[in-house]
Amino acid sequence: MGKCGSVAWLLCAAWMLAGQAGLAAEAPVASAVSGAEQKQLRAVKVSLAPLVDGKLDDAVWQQAEPITDFHQIRPGNGTAPSEPTEVYVVYTDDALYIGARMADSDPALIAAPTIRHGQGLGPDDRLVVILDPFNTRRTGYRFETNLNAVRHEALYQSVTSFSADWVTIWDVKTSRDENGWNAELEIPFKSLPIDPNMTTWGFNFGRGIRRRGEEMAWVSYNRTYNPSIQGQLLGMQGMNQGVGLDVVPSFSTTRSKRHATGLNSTDDQPSLDAFYRLTPSLNAALTVNTDFSATEVDNRQVNLTRFSLFFPERRDFFLNDSDLFQFGNIGIVGNNAIPQAARQNARPYFSRKLGLSPSGAPVDINYGARLSGRLGRWNIGSLAIRQEEFGRVAAKNLFVGRFSANVLKESNVGVVITEGNPGSNVDNRVLGADFRYLNTRLGNGRTLEGDAWIQQSDTPGLVGNDRAYGLGLRFPTNTGWRTGVGFKEVQKNFNPAMGYVNRTNIRDYSFDLGHTTFFTGRLVQSVYSGLDYSRFDTLGGGLQSEIAQFRLLEAETNQRDRLNFGYTRNREVVAAPFTLYSEPGRSVRVQPGDYRFDEVSLTLGTGNQRRVAGSLGLTKGDFYDGERDNVSLGFQWNQSRYFLLQLSQDWNAITLPQGDFITRLSSLTTQVAFSSQWFWVSLFQYDNVSEEIGINTRLQWVPTAGQEGFIVLNYNLQDKDKDNTFRSAARDFSIKFKYTFRF
Repeated sequence: MGKCGSVAWLLCAAWMLAGQAGLAAEAPVASAVSGAEQKQLRAVKVSLAPLVDGKLDDAVWQQAEPITDFHQIRPGNGTAPSEPTEVYVVYTDDALYIGARMADSDPALIAAPTIRHGQGLGPDDRLVVILDPFNTRRTGYRFETNLNAVRHEALYQSVTSFSADWVTIWDVKTSRDENGWNAELEIPFKSLPIDPNMTTWGFNFGRGIRRRGEEMAWVSYNRTYNPSIQGQLLGMQGMNQGVGLDVVPSFSTTRSKRHATGLNSTDDQPSLDAFYRLTPSLNAALTVNTDFSATEVDNRQVNLTRFSLFFPERRDFFLNDSDLFQFGNIGIVGNNAIPQAARQNARPYFSRKLGLSPSGAPVDINYGARLSGRLGRWNIGSLAIRQEEFGRVAAKNLFVGRFSANVLKESNVGVVITEGNPGSNVDNRVLGADFRYLNTRLGNGRTLEGDAWIQQSDTPGLVGNDRAYGLGLRFPTNTGWRTGVGFKEVQKNFNPAMGYVNRTNIRDYSFDLGHTTFFTGRLVQSVYSGLDYSRFDTLGGGLQSEIAQFRLLEAETNQRDRLNFGYTRNREVVAAPFTLYSEPGRSVRVQPGDYRFDEVSLTLGTGNQRRVAGSLGLTKGDFYDGERDNVSLGFQWNQSRYFLLQLSQDWNAITLPQGDFITRLSSLTTQVAFSSQWFWVSLFQYDNVSEEIGINTRLQWVPTAGQEGFIVLNYNLQDKDKDNTFRSAARDFSIKFKYTFRF
């Protein structure tokens, strides 16, 4: 790992930092935000835990003070909910228990199409719990469930964005009766980083009733709630996290075949992950022979630009504590005029660079260590791994360290360092610093967000022009006016080998302005109109890209049906020819030039809580020096909570002077739930650019949180000659099981 040492260095640093555990914890911030009602709840400690069965008939619940003062945030704003809700909170030495009674005048209409754990609950009537154990109002943990007792958890990466891929161990049971539905949650203190000296936690609840488009909360501000907008849970003391050790052994066996070479292989792979709490809020993790055989496959994309695409991380090992590695809000802030990949541009650390070759093939990770968590006001995220050799790339020691401190009331300042190059034998290092500002206490329901960051890379052979920096300022809001501006410069030699770069040698300017109006009628709930703008200039002078997206009308009904109508103006200055489409015997290339092209789009969609839901998108307009027609279709059938079918099709018909072509991207997803523990999920994908058919089918067994078994088949077919004859290309068949031992 060069000057950063090795995994042993990281483990040694862990013990050194653990010795600082006596540092005074950061004092709780003021509990109220301007304009939000101050609310507090005193938690009741009980000696006997309730039986988690979803019935709330244990006498222990009678000791708790009920929360009943919920209010609407949609469609109303602070108005009384259509149905009452009661929430109770108790805790023991070992766990936090939350009980909820959610009344419903027609229980038969409770929406609960989702039964698979880990899935988002957008279509479902749901209960939401937000916990901020450090009461910092910067990050937190989100727990959701529905009538099927689905466990869906998320980790806030900022107060406005969370990662739904974060996983922890907790339990929930539910029941339905003539008055509505009930839920009981058990969240072990072993599953959360906490500080036993913090007697006050940030705390909030939300509830959704889908058929009415209704969202309600205990504490809200400007029609939203998040870790910066919450009440307080008082009286937390005497929590026990046990030894603080989780040991997660797993074993997988994989049979592979590559049909082009006729090569068959067998890989029997034991793996071990261990997690240890050095302090109640600082975690050390060790992984040996890391196994990603059960990771979900990427969703295919068709690229009609000259820039690379972005695929998100899907591997659990790298998703844990991912909020602590977030830098400069890069990739989080949304502006529809900035392509998704360009939003991620200049990330200093992107975990998909580890354990994957540049072509996307898996690369073995022999071992690794992670130190992450909090010490007082300090937030720590650091990772060191040993990556196996592949091709001509030697085995590598890789390191990333991210350290930040909470400052002011809701802000933080930090640094990042990466050391190593996972895809090349050329050394690489990146150093960066950032400042993230948040103020949720402005008058008239306003919030101010800002960020500033700078990075510099060090790569042999690339001298000078190796920096990147950015600024951003936003007034986000869910109602009324909102706006934001941003700037980013990425110099031509900036090279974060463990990060992500989509464009270099550019300056990126962005701006957005819009207005949301809410209505109290029975049909339309909200209407948004606005402008999103981005411009990319080359550092040598001259325009590279410009997009102005006029979001003329975006309407949503109380049933979550939607209509979007927009107009987009594009300008692309192409300096070098690039290929848009190719097939045997011909290719369609865009030649250098200054292209201006406009398009009109219309999207209609129904709420996905319906048994049959769908969407239709139509886009028509110019495309470079030709024309493009785009049709996107989506169909979803929620036959029952036990069977789900989804179809999608994206079709482009492109006419250019140098040639016409059509692109098609199709996918079919089926989900069969045999019970709340057994799931069979299949994904079929096809695109006519690569002429590949990909099949991923997974049988998943989840007897309880922390235990999983998989049987996975990945099968690819390809028509290299594009003669409509598909031949087998690759096959992988895997069986994997993992079990968590907690001490």
